[in-house]
Amino acid sequence: MTTDPILTLAQWLSPAFPVGAFTYSHGLEALVDMGTVHDTASFSAWLTDTIQHGAGQNDGVLLAHAYNAENVDALTKIDNLARALALSAERLLETDQQGAAFARTAAAIHDLDLTALTYPVAVGRAARLQNLPLRDTARLFLHAFAANLTSAAARLVPLGQTQAQATLAAVTPLCQEMADRALTLSLDDIAASTFVSDIASMRHETQYSRLFRS
Repeated sequence: MTTDPILTLAQWLSPAFPVGAFTYSHGLEALVDMGTVHDTASFSAWLTDTIQHGAGQNDGVLLAHAYNAENVDALTKIDNLARALALSAERLLETDQQGAAFARTAAAIHDLDLTALTYPVAVGRAARLQNLPLRDTARLFLHAFAANLTSAAARLVPLGQTQAQATLAAVTPLCQEMADRALTLSLDDIAASTFVSDIASMRHETQYSRLFRS
């Protein structure tokens, strides 16, 4: 019996897949501590900006190019770029550790030749090795990214579960749009303007009390 590719992607990008995503907040914890994110509206604005102008779009581009990489050298260059784009030690830890955990588990359960890579690069490469559809992979990856940040916000802001899910539902069309757009962009198109989040991520490294690793 052939497994529907969507079900494989749903497993890879579900909270049950052991990448430790729940331990990272992408700098959100520092923004809550600073008072920048403090309610549903401010979290929704931050999440939208992160997907559209920050790591969301860039990770989608990295994933797509990893999927289409013609050889190991090309894949390595994409992975090195992904590391260089991490603007704080904790953001690098986030993508490095999640990627390594994803690669390790995916390689074991699918018998793939998959080494440790940054998270979007590892997912893109694994999807190519499994012949999973790129567009669906990118869409579900970005939705999982948004869902993890929404889960963090529910605990940190805090948001009620209904408010959190309403926010996630509202950004879902944007996840689809940005994933589809990422498939058309080159590596030279990668850019970000989420400076407040980048600074917050750096501040989180020395924050007095922390629940998350980033």
